Amino acid sequence: MINLKYFLFIPLLFACIFQINAQNSSTLPIDKIENIEMIKKKSSKKKKRILPIAVPITEPAVGYGLIGGALLFLPKNDSLQKSDIIAGTGGITTNGTWFAGGGYLGFWKNDKIRYTGFSGYGQITLNYYGFGSENPITFDQNVFMFMQQMLFRFKESDFFLGGKYQLSKITIPINENIDIEDFDNDDLALWNSGVGIIGEYDNLNNFLSPTKGIKFHLSYNQNLEVLGSQRNWGILNFYTHGYFPVSEKWIPAFRVETNLVSGSPPFYAYPYVSLRGIPALRYQGKFALVVETEQLYNISPRWGVVGFTGFGAAIDSVDEKIKNELVYNYGAGARYLVIKDLGLKIGADIARGPEDFAFYMSVGSAW
Repeated sequence: MINLKYFLFIPLLFACIFQINAQNSSTLPIDKIENIEMIKKKSSKKKKRILPIAVPITEPAVGYGLIGGALLFLPKNDSLQKSDIIAGTGGITTNGTWFAGGGYLGFWKNDKIRYTGFSGYGQITLNYYGFGSENPITFDQNVFMFMQQMLFRFKESDFFLGGKYQLSKITIPINENIDIEDFDNDDLALWNSGVGIIGEYDNLNNFLSPTKGIKFHLSYNQNLEVLGSQRNWGILNFYTHGYFPVSEKWIPAFRVETNLVSGSPPFYAYPYVSLRGIPALRYQGKFALVVETEQLYNISPRWGVVGFTGFGAAIDSVDEKIKNELVYNYGAGARYLVIKDLGLKIGADIARGPEDFAFYMSVGSAW
């Protein structure tokens, strides 16, 4: 898998859709959702339906923007089983980034098998800091991505094991900001093709806005020349999210994430510190580590406030002026429970990193 979190809006959106479908619900404008839920409860037979979606983008690396699209729910003959979903999405941000794509989510064999497939194309505009933070290089990426993934549940447990295949073509147009002598020519037009293995344990009480439980994820993705990749390179990813309520009002949460790259990845695919308040790709290295805590305090049944802080490091940094520097973030925000039956919250945060403040909006967990 390519470590391009800033381009993975479509699979992230699919992850949100998965939880909504898993709760036998759907995404609609906030003021209409509860009415739809009441209608659904009165209906004993599911029908195909098309639903609009709108998700804000608040990533400092690409600016503010919006994801929009539609979902087609395909019910099973057994109304108690999760519906399959076809999704079409597109988005645009203030720095000129745009993308469009679509895919399919399948929940098969009574949710013993989970299938995700998507394809998308877009132009992503980012800054690269590998030649010093004072002189970042702004570059565009024309990105095509195609992914197929299947996860298999182990008996009746919360353990999943599976794999995926991912193909991408990433082209970087030459402009006045890019000196081609500073880059490997293959980085400017590169095919990546690889397979991955995924293991997960997940007993969170809610995928989008959890308040109790823990999730472990471990995956390794390897691009291989024998599969059509122009280079052999891979990335190992581990993360865990834990929520440990002290009471109904106070819910501490903790997050640990590590990424390790192997082989010869392109410059934009090195792991980076992913924390609120720090733009994507700002601190990159061969190994990235993040530790963060978020403390939620519910001041009413629907409203809550959060405080968060964390630190991260990019080991063997690509920035020539930064070597294994420890960076931090801190901030605060608010949460509002928009769909009580689903436990779905929206949020707004102000975060401070080592260099600047940033504003974020979230649908579900900020992680």
